Amino acid sequence: MKHVGIKIALFLNYFVFAFLLNSVGTVILQVQRSMEISKASASILEGFKDIPIAIASFILASFLPKIGLKKSMLLGLALVAICCFITPYTNQFWYFKFLFLMIGISFALIKVSVFATIGLITNSQKEHGSFMGIIEGVFMGGVLLGNIIFSLFIDDNNPKSTNWLSMYWLMGGLSLLAFLVLYFSILDETEARIKQREFKEDFKEMMLLIIKPLTVVFVLSIFLYVLTEQSFQTWFPTFYTDIINAPASMAIQAGAILGGAFMIGRFLGGFILKKIKWIYLLTTCIISAGIIILLVLPLANNMDNQGVISWTQAPLVVYMMPAIGLFLAPIYPTINSTILSSLPKHMHSSMSGLIVVFSALGGTTGSIITGNVFQRYDGFTAFYLSLIPLAGILISIWILYNLTRSRQIN
Repeated sequence: MKHVGIKIALFLNYFVFAFLLNSVGTVILQVQRSMEISKASASILEGFKDIPIAIASFILASFLPKIGLKKSMLLGLALVAICCFITPYTNQFWYFKFLFLMIGISFALIKVSVFATIGLITNSQKEHGSFMGIIEGVFMGGVLLGNIIFSLFIDDNNPKSTNWLSMYWLMGGLSLLAFLVLYFSILDETEARIKQREFKEDFKEMMLLIIKPLTVVFVLSIFLYVLTEQSFQTWFPTFYTDIINAPASMAIQAGAILGGAFMIGRFLGGFILKKIKWIYLLTTCIISAGIIILLVLPLANNMDNQGVISWTQAPLVVYMMPAIGLFLAPIYPTINSTILSSLPKHMHSSMSGLIVVFSALGGTTGSIITGNVFQRYDGFTAFYLSLIPLAGILISIWILYNLTRSRQIN
């Protein structure tokens, strides 16, 4: 297989950051339990993760190819490894803000570089879309395993226990492994570099890119999608503990099932895209996700809770809720691949920067809105509100489809 070394390195990078980024839902639940932090206050951790991603991506995207895509990824992995090894020695809310800030900056380096690298190691739109779907599927595999493993460190009977912090030793070790695999991999970055151009010219190119009609619609789609996805992923454990009356470890495992549904959905989406047009797949997925919300939340609301539940005695609705991930999953990699594969390879870094910026802003917005609605009203209201951005995504992808057909990006 061509580029096998660098592909394995990219998979490991995404797998590591799946653990780290999506641990925010577990941390939000744990700081509520062990530090008595309110939901609204805990939701700010998403901002400490996503805002640095947005700022760093905006600043770095246009000249990362000049620094070196491989060097940027190595720096990101080194930073998170150091922070993870420090985490078990701390148990303060302020440190988790710092931890997610560093994870955010590092992920900006990783994601922009990974997206730009995909363009270097693929040779067609189909190959690009397929690899994008696979790597996003690997990411969701990391979410799945991360939640399962994290749940093993949770002490349901002692909310004040710090055993769960030991998980970060494993995360630090995985970061080092990813660093070593990438270090010894070969990547030809020639096509990503534009010779004899200054930073201000590259930055101007990114600014001109964002005002194009196709790009505006695209980043709106990305923003709304991540807003919806992160609302579910971040607050799923809290929903299960507060609304369904599940123990903390089971709630985190429910997050793992949601991650598994996302993983399966992205792998299936990559396969189905070989058979039908992307717009038909995404339309079906969005409508199906909306139907699941309308069906499942009333069932959850009508549950007759008589004490703490477990997997063996849980009603069907407990297993049905994560199915929404199956249908949300194909949306993100498909629209990303659609836009990136339509651009010259030297512009992939700039567009990747825009993707990461608006993904981060969407994630923060979704988490904070959901956290505040969760606290002021309830989890049902918070999750019902996700129908609004879903409708917005449906409208925006059809506009995007019509614009890509007329190729207004050029």
